[in-house]
Amino acid sequence: MRFSRLTKILIGLAVAVVIIFGLLIGARSIKPDGPFDDLLAWVPKRQTRFERQGGSQFLLEVDKNDLIESRLETVLEDVRSLLRNAKIGYRGLFVSDREFRVHISDPAEIDAAKTALKIFTDPIAGDNPIREFVLDEPEPGLLRLTLTGEGMKLRNSMAMVPSMETVRLRASESDSEPIVQQQGDDRILLQVPGLRDPQRLKEILGRSGRLTFQMIDTSWPIEDALKNRPPRGSSVLFSQDEPPVPYLVEDRVIVSGDNIVDARATYNAAMDAPVVSFRFDAKGTARFGEATSQNVGKPFAMILDNQVLSAPIIREPILGGSGQISGNFTKESADDLALILRSGPMAASLKIVEVRTIAPGGVQN
Repeated sequence: MRFSRLTKILIGLAVAVVIIFGLLIGARSIKPDGPFDDLLAWVPKRQTRFERQGGSQFLLEVDKNDLIESRLETVLEDVRSLLRNAKIGYRGLFVSDREFRVHISDPAEIDAAKTALKIFTDPIAGDNPIREFVLDEPEPGLLRLTLTGEGMKLRNSMAMVPSMETVRLRASESDSEPIVQQQGDDRILLQVPGLRDPQRLKEILGRSGRLTFQMIDTSWPIEDALKNRPPRGSSVLFSQDEPPVPYLVEDRVIVSGDNIVDARATYNAAMDAPVVSFRFDAKGTARFGEATSQNVGKPFAMILDNQVLSAPIIREPILGGSGQISGNFTKESADDLALILRSGPMAASLKIVEVRTIAPGGVQN
């Protein structure tokens, strides 16, 4: 069948409209509530659906103190590494009140130390470049690195997007699509249509979800570490048991939850208990395989939010990139932990400011 030129043009336009409409819908699913919503205003809003259906609403706030403390801990290790790699002698390195102080042993190395630390004071590229830190020398031989107000705002801003995505992932197990919106500079509004009991999700959102694998320090008896200061490079952590069991754990992290690509609640028939099975990415598999190969016969700890989940003995090298976490789980707690691990750790701890249940029609309970 042959078509006239006009018919071909009309068919072409119709196909183009369908393609463009599909792209708009796809873009909206990737970035809801974005500029494409203005073009799709006739599509029923999820917000309207929430008000009509009701559900649970959470207002969360970024814990600025935790965010800053975490950043300072990272920078502290970076300062040590930079000075050590530059072979610059120093003493008295410590952090207090959002600033680092370090004494450079040889006055002739002051300029070299400033050059090594310049990475923290270089402006961060962007529309309005800012300096996260400023470096000065309040007295001869003493360098001071101070976190700026703009630097604190930057870290807060950088934490918002990944935090919102983690919140969305943790709430996505519900039957309805969660609605996640930024409120101001440091708050997140989460609405879950149809969720009548928010308690379980509240507990899941309250977990930072920072999982680490670290070796148990067997060089000191735990009793001595409790009575005196633990050896340098190790810390005393406690289990989730009642009463809590103390462990002396090396501070060095072998692998973190960032290297986990999947986690599922399963059942271990031999233990007759629920467990959480996980799988590492290639980097995590290599690191964990190397660590377990070098430490056969020694215990290591699986730690979630500074609490020891379990501390098994390494019976043989674990090279397959997968494993299990046990820890007196119920089916529900195993499901929750698997969800937390799949969604990844929070970019910053979130404080739950408010939780409401909304009845159908928008009536608050």
